[in-house]
Amino acid sequence: MDDDLDQALGAVGPRLRALRRQRETTLADLSAATGISVSTLSRLESGARRPTLELLLPLARAHGVTLDELVDAPPTGDPRIHLRPIVRDGMTMLPLTRRAGGIQAYKLVLSPGARPGEPDPQTHEGYEWLYVLNGRVRLILGEHDLVLSPGEAVEFDTRVPHWFGPADAETVEFLSLFGRQGERAHLRVRPKAKD
Repeated sequence: MDDDLDQALGAVGPRLRALRRQRETTLADLSAATGISVSTLSRLESGARRPTLELLLPLARAHGVTLDELVDAPPTGDPRIHLRPIVRDGMTMLPLTRRAGGIQAYKLVLSPGARPGEPDPQTHEGYEWLYVLNGRVRLILGEHDLVLSPGEAVEFDTRVPHWFGPADAETVEFLSLFGRQGERAHLRVRPKAKD
């Protein structure tokens, strides 16, 4: 068994004793709450008995702490998400979801020169929802030619011919939710107040 594990398990006893004393609980009270005998609790606290998961789970519950706190577990890995942007033709697409299937979320950033030339509307299976964060987005959707400003959202069936790009010479940032099987974003709104 490695030294780190022995050291971590050796520190459990003093931690258990400190927790019990902070809560002003006797060994008898803790025994009644956990079903662990007083002698076993005493040997755990003194280090004479090696802690096991079967003993630590009820003790963590009784003390209102996590197992990690009880054994002073090392912190887990880096919680930051490391997104890998996809850059193509002046468009940066940042996937915000990492699961296969279902609705996918993206943040898109279009530089002023993104998507040059005449708009070329395309179709494909699915349903899309866009929300503009910064800049202005030009969206051609079927017969409609729209300009969306920050705070505006639009949703549409992607089987309708569509194209989007910057509406002017400013960088555009927007969020996109896309479902290949035509899943729609469901927005909840408050009911109107009665007069």
